[in-house]
Amino acid sequence: MASSATRSLSPEQKQELDEVFARARAALAIIETYDQARVDRLIQAVAWAVANRSSFHRLVEMGIEESGLGDFGSRMNKRMKIRGVLRDALRSPSVGVIEEDAEKGLVKYGKPVGIIGCVVPTTNPDLTPAGNAIYAIKARDVVVFSPHPRSKSTTFETVRLMRDALEAEGAPADILQCITLPSLAASQEIMHRSDLVIATGGQGLVRAAYSSGTPAYGVGAGNATEFVDETADLQETARNCMLSKTSDFGSGCSADGNILVPAARYADMLVALQAEGGYLATAEQREALKSVMWDEEGHRLADTVAISPQQLARAAGFDIPEDRRFILVEGDGIGEDKQFCKEKLTTLMAVHAYEGSFEDGVEVAKHLYDIGGKGHSCGIASTDDAHIDYFARHMPVSRIMVRQPNSKANAGAFTNGMPMTSSMGCGTWGGNITSENVSLRHYLNTTWVSRTIPEDRPSDEELFGDFYDEALESDSALAAS
Repeated sequence: MASSATRSLSPEQKQELDEVFARARAALAIIETYDQARVDRLIQAVAWAVANRSSFHRLVEMGIEESGLGDFGSRMNKRMKIRGVLRDALRSPSVGVIEEDAEKGLVKYGKPVGIIGCVVPTTNPDLTPAGNAIYAIKARDVVVFSPHPRSKSTTFETVRLMRDALEAEGAPADILQCITLPSLAASQEIMHRSDLVIATGGQGLVRAAYSSGTPAYGVGAGNATEFVDETADLQETARNCMLSKTSDFGSGCSADGNILVPAARYADMLVALQAEGGYLATAEQREALKSVMWDEEGHRLADTVAISPQQLARAAGFDIPEDRRFILVEGDGIGEDKQFCKEKLTTLMAVHAYEGSFEDGVEVAKHLYDIGGKGHSCGIASTDDAHIDYFARHMPVSRIMVRQPNSKANAGAFTNGMPMTSSMGCGTWGGNITSENVSLRHYLNTTWVSRTIPEDRPSDEELFGDFYDEALESDSALAAS
């Protein structure tokens, strides 16, 4: 039976998809034969084609002009992420034996998953295809990209550069393809026809990926929050929050949207944030901002997503100095009807005070994540290892950054050990199949080869401990039952 997406495709879209997938299968048959050295050279080639300064500069300018979203300086810095993805990929085997455990008699072999359907977000029309391509080629997969209509030309140009790099190395350009007639129906059909889906985008897209009938990795909603305790260096914390919030005008799901601060340190936190470029809105300005960020039903309005703080202020009917890097509002509570505790996706941050002990504050943080962002990520500003441990044990998130800018750290950084990625799973909290950073191992099938080992059978006394009763194992006990 034809899918509903197929029925809503135009004849031109259907023809394009038929041709794209036929070419993808042909390219897959070739890349599957490549050895480790071959795919390692190819990922270097495609990464350099996009991540060199000249090419990426042009792609960033193109993406911002086409979509109207994002900040040039922050976008340019994202080419470092491509270098990080390449670093991680080069350091991991993917062809033939990828892991051995002699003690358990196990050898694991890496195999391609096949055709990957990648849905590209409008906020990362260049970074996401590059990262997907590096991991996919390393795993000997092929990729069909479905660009966001708002930034399709940028994604198409990104893929073209990588295709040219493949051809220059004598590999099929069709290892990477990008459709030219994107739509929701086309994305759904790509997901239906692929062997694996990697969906980076909003919740509607992720739900579509999971309902496509194809194995999928998606991401949950973000609502990155920085939790501050009494041991935190407030100026360091304010700087980290500024770096996280201002990256690409707060467009990422990891850009700090909330800060939770002990009530006794609240005023000092506001001062520290203003010293790092924050503009503290008045109560009246906060209400005006709310009206241009959310509609009456609480839906986020697209016009104020990923814009500068000056643009955001003007949209709300007031002006702020040109040197201000983000807007601060004082939190008006945490609850379903309190918009400022939710994901913001722009250059605005809410600061909330919590009363009582550190443990009381953690309960506030847990409640905030019940409102939005459960499973994604948060940060903690603390020098108390016991506090960090307690926080890690109680918070329903997949990643916690300690004294780091969330949006520059949780998807991998050169100063931490997080796997480099542009797709972050949120576990079952966020409706995802994984709570990991989606990286090379998620692009691979694995064959386990098992050999016999000396018997590893603990005694019943070891297994059952104090519960073991030898009498219940006797023939007489069996007869009595």
